[in-house]
Amino acid sequence: MPLVDDSDVTARPGRATPSRPRRRGGRIPVALLVPAAIGLLYLVLPLVGLLVRTPWSTLPQRLAEPGVLTALRLSLQTATLATVLCLAFGVPLAWLLARIEFPGRRVVRALVTVPLVLPPVVGGVALLLVFGRRGLLGGWLDSTFGITLPFTTTGVVLAEAFVAMPFLIIAVEGALRGADTRYEEAAATLGAGRWTTFTHVTLPLVAPGIAAGAVLCWARALGEFGATITFAGNFPGRTQTMPLAVYLALETDLESAIVLSLILLTVSVAILASLRDRWITSP
Repeated sequence: MPLVDDSDVTARPGRATPSRPRRRGGRIPVALLVPAAIGLLYLVLPLVGLLVRTPWSTLPQRLAEPGVLTALRLSLQTATLATVLCLAFGVPLAWLLARIEFPGRRVVRALVTVPLVLPPVVGGVALLLVFGRRGLLGGWLDSTFGITLPFTTTGVVLAEAFVAMPFLIIAVEGALRGADTRYEEAAATLGAGRWTTFTHVTLPLVAPGIAAGAVLCWARALGEFGATITFAGNFPGRTQTMPLAVYLALETDLESAIVLSLILLTVSVAILASLRDRWITSP
């Protein structure tokens, strides 16, 4: 029988489990350190420039301006509604992709992730072709129910949900794949139906993954620009969200654009800092 080094295993009754690999110390190769430092500076310096140019002395007054508050309120409302919409449709879709084998599942997964790489402006054009007054569904909605979606607040919600839903689906699907299915099997053995098992066993098991995906979805919706301005326009008080307000302020008032950008930067950093460990440790 081969000998096993005690440093490589952890003694347990009945079996030996390999220990976690130790991180190797030593000097950092200069060939890796230099480009890594350049890459870090390239990503951090624009943020530093934003902080340096922020008008800190007049920041409270600028934050209290009606236009800023209106854009901020509209952004928070539409991002929240878009996240609710994504939860309602994205969680079942993630469950379908993670747990059900069906023909064309890879194609469906590819289609679900297309908005991640699709230019947002193209997404806005696609939404217009479907939900516009002459679109595939928009014409029927307009003539039958009198519902017009483009250039409305509802259009903002739809545009944000389109670009943000893949973030939720990917996070929830990963959580479902990493969840222990024995609990669901035990519930089924005890007579629980599929819906009961899903609501009372599966959802609690993957709740942290759903929460992380929802936060990422909300953050992406909050920062959406291209699809929103293409599908919903840029009307103050109705469709002008924070990113659109930044774009408009750049033409007239640079300091206002900086203040609005600072708000979005603060929200993004807070969300990424709170979820970074979960990304690394998630299956």
